[in-house]
Amino acid sequence: MSYRIFYWLTFLIPTIIIGGFEFIRHDFLLPYMSMEAGNVYITLLTLFLSFLFATWMFHTLKQMNARIVEEQARRAVYEERERLARELHDGIAQSLFFLNVKLKQGHLDDARVAVSAIDNHVRQAIFNLRSLPEEGSLDQRLEKWLAQWSALSGIDVISELHVKDGFFTPTAEVQLFGIIQEAFANIRKHSQAKHSWIHLTTDETTGWVIAVEDDGIGISNPSPDTKKYGLSMMRERARQLNAAIDIQLRPAGGTIIRLSSQSGGKTL
Repeated sequence: MSYRIFYWLTFLIPTIIIGGFEFIRHDFLLPYMSMEAGNVYITLLTLFLSFLFATWMFHTLKQMNARIVEEQARRAVYEERERLARELHDGIAQSLFFLNVKLKQGHLDDARVAVSAIDNHVRQAIFNLRSLPEEGSLDQRLEKWLAQWSALSGIDVISELHVKDGFFTPTAEVQLFGIIQEAFANIRKHSQAKHSWIHLTTDETTGWVIAVEDDGIGISNPSPDTKKYGLSMMRERARQLNAAIDIQLRPAGGTIIRLSSQSGGKTL
């Protein structure tokens, strides 16, 4: 049922109820019903039927909105799968080209490095593809993914996730999930860390904040001009979320990646 039908029913039903009752009362019920009693009956009848109609209409609208949200979530996940597939294809193509060049030159050590890079890239991509968010709340999905990542990497994760239900749209959740995946992929591949932390909070007024930390060797070049692929992807996702991203060396050793919404309130 479309919104246009609801639009017409909203003003047609009360008109039909009141007009129909008044027509029947004046033509057939005046000898048996006083004007005062008729006014009481039409008021009660209108109230009862309007309640039934409103209950049915809002229940139907709720179901329609739930289907729309579900479809948005599915579309966001499919788009993310396509993006990851493109990244996987491009990354492997570049590494294979490099591997082919080094093999022709007889540089076996460089070739081994290229094979290792391909292996790591494929493993991370497959892990991310298997772990795309589909069911449950955002914090539940993140907790599950972080537990799997910790088991895979051997790096401890301490998480503090405070996300209000419905705060992010499905598309925004996919982007946030991708940022967190990339941040922890960098920790696993480059940081040599033993511990990592993630903090995620949401607030209706001030917006949301994410902080990912590790106690590793620290990023070599945290400036915004760095061309590292993983950091560039995080910055691009942050831009799509209208969020600010700040990458710094951790005073106690390691790296801090902090993102925060720039507009405040919900991310739509």
